[in-house]
Amino acid sequence: MGLWTAVLENGLTLALEERDYPGVAFQLLLPGAGAVQDGPIQGSATLLEAWLWKGAGDLDARAFAQALDRLGVRRQSGVGLEYAAFSAAFLSEALEEVFRLYGELFRRPWLPEAAFEAVRSVALQELASLEDQPARKLFSFLRRQVFLSPHGQEPLGREEDLERATPEAVRREFFRYTPRGAILAVAGGVDWGRLLGAVEPLLAWRGEELPYPEPRLSEPQTFALFRSTAQVQIGLAYRDVGPEDEAFYAARLALEVLSGGMASRLFTEVREKRGLVYAVSAFPAGVKGQGLLMAYAGTTKERYRTTLEVLKQEIARLREGVSEEELPRAKVALRTALVMGDESVRTRAASMARDLYTLGRVRPLSEVEEAVEKTSLEAVNGFLARHPYENPWVGLLGEVEDVSRGEA
Repeated sequence: MGLWTAVLENGLTLALEERDYPGVAFQLLLPGAGAVQDGPIQGSATLLEAWLWKGAGDLDARAFAQALDRLGVRRQSGVGLEYAAFSAAFLSEALEEVFRLYGELFRRPWLPEAAFEAVRSVALQELASLEDQPARKLFSFLRRQVFLSPHGQEPLGREEDLERATPEAVRREFFRYTPRGAILAVAGGVDWGRLLGAVEPLLAWRGEELPYPEPRLSEPQTFALFRSTAQVQIGLAYRDVGPEDEAFYAARLALEVLSGGMASRLFTEVREKRGLVYAVSAFPAGVKGQGLLMAYAGTTKERYRTTLEVLKQEIARLREGVSEEELPRAKVALRTALVMGDESVRTRAASMARDLYTLGRVRPLSEVEEAVEKTSLEAVNGFLARHPYENPWVGLLGEVEDVSRGEA
């Protein structure tokens, strides 16, 4: 199994992890096409990504989809906060034709005006669906309060912006689909020489790298979205370290102790012992250049104040350190997740792409496993002593009072 990386002549970063496996998977990240660079029309990146599939090269939308289906390509695409992502998995025999088709998609999309209203309609429906997903609605709201920079934007956009978007304005946004700064990570049964030949159709793709905005945070406060519901959704956000920090593995092990399963502190203390919530968790939610830890709890409106205080107390209690019993359990859980994820070439291609985006290199699985195993109890507790999780941003959604009101 070999690991290869190179920057191609048009600025596209290409990586391959060779596997003795009949299939191939890739993940293509386009950092310039994420929601942080939407500009005046929030949601334009989402509109553009959906519109992109409405025909390319010599094929209309139906013919293009059928061409990929005949090759057995299992594919996904979507827009996140920091980048647009395109992924696919297929048998290695289809490699050259798959990349020829994707080359057409990124170099010669039709972007037909006749399809634009259908694209807009779907985008508006997706945005409206947030009202039926209160936890997701809460964190979309909370991120807007945490970030002063565009990193708080909702990738689905805003209703007023989607309504006023025009085909001409969104078509101009296609310049953000640029290979310079983009990342193509491939895993599976192909060798480096063959892959270089297969991606030749992408070399004619041109464009300049777009600047990435610096993350900026507000001061921690408490905000609320009032909704007449039986439940209250609680969200917390804390400053954290990212994967580029030397304390990253200590932070991830501490998070595993806090919220790694049914033996974790949050599940045990907040749900099992006190019965305060129907759901509780904590998870990393940072962006490039700024780590964040977020926590969630869903409870009743009668118990939300108590739940909020207990949740904050349990997270703050991490500064006292983790125990000799908790750390080995956390290490086993992290290593198990790594090994299980590594079994899928799709998962591996995605993790390779994220590594290249955040670190500028691909971490071999053995390196990550070794780093987790070598992180000592002293290292974890030293990190927690230096970096206590205190003074969070707080977001509430439901029938709540006496806090700052926000707008959806």
